[in-house]
Amino acid sequence: MLDIFLNTLDVFPRAALLTLQLTLTSLLIGSMIGLIIAFFRISSKKLLNYIATVYIGLIRGTPLIVQIAILYFGIASVVTFSQFWAGALALAIHNGAYIAEIFRGAIQSIDRGQMEAARSLGMSYRLAMRRVILPQAFKFSIPPLGNQFIIGLKDSSLVAYVGMAELWGSGLSEAASNYRQLESYIVVGFYYLALVMLFSFLLKKLEKRMSLDSKTV
Repeated sequence: MLDIFLNTLDVFPRAALLTLQLTLTSLLIGSMIGLIIAFFRISSKKLLNYIATVYIGLIRGTPLIVQIAILYFGIASVVTFSQFWAGALALAIHNGAYIAEIFRGAIQSIDRGQMEAARSLGMSYRLAMRRVILPQAFKFSIPPLGNQFIIGLKDSSLVAYVGMAELWGSGLSEAASNYRQLESYIVVGFYYLALVMLFSFLLKKLEKRMSLDSKTV
């Protein structure tokens, strides 16, 4: 196994970096989608609420690999996407549904009195949401968002099935060439573990920072 690790030092680290780029890109776009859908979900307008409900239901009710295949082989046949962007957008759309529910729950957990107090001070709904509600909701959403980000990192391995040579895709290629599947997959697993540990470390730092900031206010 050690020889596989050493022989792939020019392949797997580069693939791990691509996996990290893919994950961060998809999570950034997915967070923006999730925030918009969360506002749709809490909107008093039935059409927006219906759109959000259908979107979340479809995404959560179908496998991610099917969503990637539909985007890559279906939509990409009309609009040209690179493998990276096809994978990133599919992951973003998938993560957006779960992130939307996280944001919705966090926003609705804030006491309504705070919105009423902000409005009584002359703030518009949007201003009160941006300055009063969202900062608090973001703090509450950090732990579940962290879990979703780690899930998103591991889910990124599925883009290998549309031919992208990220970490898992590189692992499949390496296993096919050296005929040592088990050892190759274990090495790839260690790379994923290292990335998850990095994410967990950064998220704990962020949680601690946010906790300290709230105490000093």
